[in-house]
Amino acid sequence: MTIATLEQKFVHDLADIYDAEHRFLEAQQTMHAHATAPELKAMIKDHIAQTHQQIGNIEQIYQQLGNAPQRVKCDAATGLVIEGQKGLEESKMNPAVRDCVIGSAIAKVEHYEVASYRGLVTSAESMGQNQIATLLRQNLQQEEQTAQLVEQSTPLLIERAMAAQQRAL
Repeated sequence: MTIATLEQKFVHDLADIYDAEHRFLEAQQTMHAHATAPELKAMIKDHIAQTHQQIGNIEQIYQQLGNAPQRVKCDAATGLVIEGQKGLEESKMNPAVRDCVIGSAIAKVEHYEVASYRGLVTSAESMGQNQIATLLRQNLQQEEQTAQLVEQSTPLLIERAMAAQQRAL
């Protein structure tokens, strides 16, 4: 895809996050299956529902632009998913540590998504696409909330992993 105009950059970035959301949705389902902390499982479950809505919002944006939804392979998402899968495999012997790995992987994903949506919102506003900016802002707010939730849960997950480690000694 050639990017010669800001509009083309916007469409490319939209296709990138559309692909990323699909990749992250699959990864969340895997992480939900492997998480043991009840609050972590609940957070992932809630975010899976939000991700479905975010994908729907992106599809609405494509419709408003008069384009069919398109996925452009998001190498960053691919890398984050691979890193998360690797962490799951490497921490499979200790569920409490695995929950910390899952939390860390989610935080990394959320920050990538926040950065992506902030850029898209700014671009949409600059192009006078206020309805599109509103849909993108909804996605951004959900990603920011999830990032905040996972960051708030991190100390508890680490505390539980440390306690489990101490009991094992």
